[in-house]
Amino acid sequence: MLTQETLVEIHVLKKQGKGVRAIARELGVSRNTVRRYLRGSIAVPNGQKAKQQDSKLDLFKPYLHQRIAAANPHWIPATVLFREIKAQGYQGKEGIVRVYIRQFKPTIQDDPVVRFETPPGEQMQVDFTTITRGPHKLKAFVATLGYSRATFVRFSDNEQQDAWLTGIREALQYFGGVPRHLLFDNAKCIMIERDAYGEGKHRWNAQLLALSRDYGFSLRACQPYRAKTKGKVERFNGYLKNSFITPLAATLKQLGLVLDVDTANGQIGPWLAEVAHQRIHGTTGQKPQLLWDEERLSLQSLPMNEAVVQVVIMTTQPVPIESFQHPLSVYDQVQGVA
Repeated sequence: MLTQETLVEIHVLKKQGKGVRAIARELGVSRNTVRRYLRGSIAVPNGQKAKQQDSKLDLFKPYLHQRIAAANPHWIPATVLFREIKAQGYQGKEGIVRVYIRQFKPTIQDDPVVRFETPPGEQMQVDFTTITRGPHKLKAFVATLGYSRATFVRFSDNEQQDAWLTGIREALQYFGGVPRHLLFDNAKCIMIERDAYGEGKHRWNAQLLALSRDYGFSLRACQPYRAKTKGKVERFNGYLKNSFITPLAATLKQLGLVLDVDTANGQIGPWLAEVAHQRIHGTTGQKPQLLWDEERLSLQSLPMNEAVVQVVIMTTQPVPIESFQHPLSVYDQVQGVA
């Protein structure tokens, strides 16, 4: 029997413009049930308490509460929590988890982003995002291919010139080729002077120009105060923080530890390969991995004199012991939870 909350949720999602199929998938009920309720053939319960039935989720609610508390004031998405409890034996549907935890989620107003689609191999959007957890900060260089939404991430403790240039090199090696354009915002260590030689003709960092010449990509910049032109990489930044950083930071917090650069770099490669690139992207409707396999064919070749270097953080091989800042047992525990 459907609860009053579920029936009301059907009504709310319908008012938000979602179709029967989407509502059924989100709430974990059948499409016929949604249709019957919307036609009025299922009555909303009158508020009297019905006999409480055991739920498949009951055994996992304490775990969910612990994870939500550990992540506070940030939020772990339902997809992540569902994946975690499924690994622990939960056999119910994701919609049940989504509905249950919604009551604990703070209200956040989304900032709408307009996106422009590009053909395969055309564009890579690059950015640095700052991740703050209490007094602790780390930086993430993020590069996203415009067509496939395949993404590379490299963590560091700064976003100075060398961090930008290293991030670009490693991203191109990771993607296995070079797009025609790289799109930046107006970072001062990358763009020396905007419109220095006329409108749209900027003075770029000399080392970035040399990299552009060697690899064969042209440089593009967002319009001033229009960083959201890089909507694809901006959107991924939010996904990275919610679906990777927050669960990992919550796990470390439960172990009495804090998130650092080495831990983040040690975990990001498998997460990109097994989670981020395997999800159904909200805009393209396809897995980034599948589109990336297609986009590779349109990328320009890496420079002939560029040695093929396996980027350490993108492999599932162990991170060198000397780079760890926590005991090895900590990383085993992180692997088992995050």
